[in-house]
Amino acid sequence: MSKAFEVVAKNAAAPFTLKAHRGDGMVLLAMNWRQGTPPNDFVGFGIELKEPGGTRWWPVKNRLSFPGLGGAVDPNAYSTLRSPIQKFRWVHFPLNADLPGPFTYRVTPVFSTGAGDLSFGEAQVVEIELSRETYPGRLNVAYTRGFVSSQAFVDRYGKDAPIATLIPANADEGLTFVSTHPKAQEAYKWMGFEARSAILELLDDAIADAQAQVRVVAYDLNLPEIVDRLAQLGPRLRIIVDDSGSHGPPTSAESQAATILSESAGAANVVRQHVGHLQHNKTVVIDGPQVKAALCGSTNMSWRGFFVQSNNAVIVRGAKAIAPFAEAFDDYWNHGSAPAEFAATTSAEWKPLGLARIDSEAAFSPHSTANAKLDAIAKDIRDNTTSSLLYSLAFLYQTPGAIQNAIKAVMEKPSLFVYGISDRKVGGLDVQSPDGWVAPVYPSQLSGKGVPEPFKSEPTGGSGVRMHHKFVVIDFDKPTARVYLGSYNFSTAADTQNGENLVLIRDRRVAASYAVEALSMFDHYLFRVLQANAKKQKTKLQLARPPSGAGEKPWWDEDYTNGRKIRDRELFA
Repeated sequence: MSKAFEVVAKNAAAPFTLKAHRGDGMVLLAMNWRQGTPPNDFVGFGIELKEPGGTRWWPVKNRLSFPGLGGAVDPNAYSTLRSPIQKFRWVHFPLNADLPGPFTYRVTPVFSTGAGDLSFGEAQVVEIELSRETYPGRLNVAYTRGFVSSQAFVDRYGKDAPIATLIPANADEGLTFVSTHPKAQEAYKWMGFEARSAILELLDDAIADAQAQVRVVAYDLNLPEIVDRLAQLGPRLRIIVDDSGSHGPPTSAESQAATILSESAGAANVVRQHVGHLQHNKTVVIDGPQVKAALCGSTNMSWRGFFVQSNNAVIVRGAKAIAPFAEAFDDYWNHGSAPAEFAATTSAEWKPLGLARIDSEAAFSPHSTANAKLDAIAKDIRDNTTSSLLYSLAFLYQTPGAIQNAIKAVMEKPSLFVYGISDRKVGGLDVQSPDGWVAPVYPSQLSGKGVPEPFKSEPTGGSGVRMHHKFVVIDFDKPTARVYLGSYNFSTAADTQNGENLVLIRDRRVAASYAVEALSMFDHYLFRVLQANAKKQKTKLQLARPPSGAGEKPWWDEDYTNGRKIRDRELFA
């Protein structure tokens, strides 16, 4: 496996620079004009891909095209050599991202005459390995797709049947729901992306390792492909299932799952609890002769967790790495109904994961006042961010206090770069200056009269949260890069009341992965939020031709005059 997570193209004759950033299942391509500003006839970048071991270049396609006769909108997607990307960075999701070996990207500047004739400049070529795992055999970061509100989902699966044929409308019906969508299995693979495959493969490995003991803590638990696998473990499974709120009644999917697993594992191996408020963990620990692994992160074991929401899952491997998770399970088992008792255990303190050459540690909630973590995280954000802050925090809108205040303080420093995503509009983080940081974006969709040509109306994926991540990336581009992540919602409740996992990883490869994920979501939703809130919504989306009259500006003008876009272009390229 190549250690390179950032690769710079080397063609000095090209008029622009190119840097590729490795994500998990995706690549960020960032471009910048080498000297000054581009010429007015520059109309964007053409992007081509050659897969590992391949001999042919395949063009990346663009849904947007130049205006046709009379300004007509062309509904077809074309090669970016014909319909270039009019952006200085692009997140690409290769179809076969798990292939071993380097992916090769060729990026070409495209120019146009006033009549629309295209010509091409000197290209940049870059090779970057994605690899199936972030650090094979040690640590893997994986994401769900989280883009049911997208043109990609509409084109692939929306025209065959409504999303209600893929996802149960009621969570409590999850364990008995059967899809009637004609492409259900293909859709689930696409929607669940790498997180789903990594989690299911982990459970399959646990089943195959006949002596492995498995320990699970689950908040939402309504997905048959999870419960069926857990049932196959028999008495090798011990599980804690949340019983707070809607999870408590006997008709809930969680109660149904607990009944199923009591029969397969034995009633003594199934516990229901809600700690002080919620047992909000989503952890799996496997300890066997063949498999020693632990799963954590934000991905609930549910239909929405896998197939609707944006989530992350982290799998660590090795006896030392799983030890804190196994000890935390035991402490929840013995003290989970008494928050003060759990807070007094060593599981509430930071413990190193012992991963070779990956500085990482984990702590579990609830904490006491003496060992609470929230204020220290806020202080790290506020006082120690030196370059950039990228975050994706569900429920930020309803958790004022330390973290919101820290983010606001960083946003007020003009030298720092800040992008954020939450699940709803967040008051108090609005930006006044036109070239300053935008407020956190949130899931939105093109629908009704707000759908500009050539796009189609997008589904919401039902009621409930669509952005469910909980991570903060500090200084992804510096040696001090670090990521806070887990089930932990960065709130007082998460810190001192709930059962939660919180992981801190100080590693640039991992930080780059989360940074690329943050950008992919930010870019996806920013336009949709602006379109939904615009006083005059755009009715057409088309590529810009070179300026031809007085007062006209090239498509790239804001990238060189807007302060936020200038910093964006310079930071990533």
